[in-house]
Amino acid sequence: MARRTVAVAALGTTLALISYTAPLATLEAISADLGTGPSGRSWILSSMSLGLTALLLTAGTLADRFGRRATFVTGAAVLALTSAGGALATGTAGFVAGRIGQGVGAAAMIACSLALIGHALPPGPRRARATGLWGAALAAGIAAGPLLAGVLPWRWLYLLIAVAAVLLAVAARSLLVESSAARPRPVDLPGMVLLAAGLAVLLAGLTEARRLPVGAGTVALLVAGVLLLAGFVVVQFRSPHPMAGPELFRNPGLIAATVASLATGLGIISLSSYLPALMHGVHGDPPAVSALLLLGWSGTGIVTALLARRISERIGDSVRLGAGLLVMAVGQVGLLAAGGGSGVVLASLIVTGAATGVVNASLGREAVASVPADRAGTGSGINNTSRYLGAAIGVTVTSVLTAPTGGETAAQLLAGWHVAVLVAVGATIVGAVVALVCARVAARSPVS
Repeated sequence: MARRTVAVAALGTTLALISYTAPLATLEAISADLGTGPSGRSWILSSMSLGLTALLLTAGTLADRFGRRATFVTGAAVLALTSAGGALATGTAGFVAGRIGQGVGAAAMIACSLALIGHALPPGPRRARATGLWGAALAAGIAAGPLLAGVLPWRWLYLLIAVAAVLLAVAARSLLVESSAARPRPVDLPGMVLLAAGLAVLLAGLTEARRLPVGAGTVALLVAGVLLLAGFVVVQFRSPHPMAGPELFRNPGLIAATVASLATGLGIISLSSYLPALMHGVHGDPPAVSALLLLGWSGTGIVTALLARRISERIGDSVRLGAGLLVMAVGQVGLLAAGGGSGVVLASLIVTGAATGVVNASLGREAVASVPADRAGTGSGINNTSRYLGAAIGVTVTSVLTAPTGGETAAQLLAGWHVAVLVAVGATIVGAVVALVCARVAARSPVS
């Protein structure tokens, strides 16, 4: 039964990430087919992030309360319906709505995947192997999305995702055992509403902020998003049953995993998301070449995520996260030489990918181990929310720094890219330092 659980959870994660990354290689084709303008193109790239990030923690919390299998199956069904809707869309607005819905479905699947693994396998070597496989599945989805998009017409790809999601929902319903918290907690409805609304509004503002100059409406969205999230934090301190209360963050392992996830999004995920546009603007590389370059990152990550279980158990997850992020920072520095062509970019991505695999596997394990056993969905939701919020912020920063007007020359693109890379490297190093400090704190005062 444990093997079935791991297999379904891994396949769900892969399918969710295929949906997430597919537009990286199909943006031009989708935009041409739908008659999409510059603003719509930004929304095509960002819309799934909006649904995904806004609902991850909520989905994980509801899964702990009402059932992880039920939530996973529901997520797969939503992904199927919205993917089919995207495939049949005749305009940008309809396609973007489908992408947001894909994010909602993917949020339920990703949040539940780690919770299902945590319930099926106790702490130890078997769970380490399973979370390594989960990390490899994450990287496999990132790799497969652009590759499939490069060989299939985009509408056929979205229909294929819909069919795969239906099959996965049926398999999950048949093969998974239902699990939920041993002591179900009351639903923190104010917290859920404030968090989902705050993240959605903030991400909408970040998407609009990619077009300069920034207008008053964009500023209003950003401010409103921050205020809603501030309200969420207040509720978490005052609610008798908070969805992500401060008591969870007394564990330094959860702090390390949360910050490391955020740094991964701000760093390599944001850079890799913009890399195809950079390589096309500077070297004229077609999407297929960029997809193969990104395979150097994600493909290497698959291998090292699977090998991470061989690292000695005496090396804690927070130490692995800190060391992995430092190596990722070194690999990202190599991206400063993107003007030299594909060879140097590929070498840098391979180095970064080797570290990313270890980080992904460690994040998967720590996200579940650093919270009470009956709140595994919440731990997974916190971890993944941090990752994709970091990615949304990072992509906006990278886009604005690299191409603020959208009409830059190759030399101007590279100059802006250099600044964006340094910002991403800085965020990655900060994440590494926090993780290593948390490891030291945990060693001095282990959490019982």
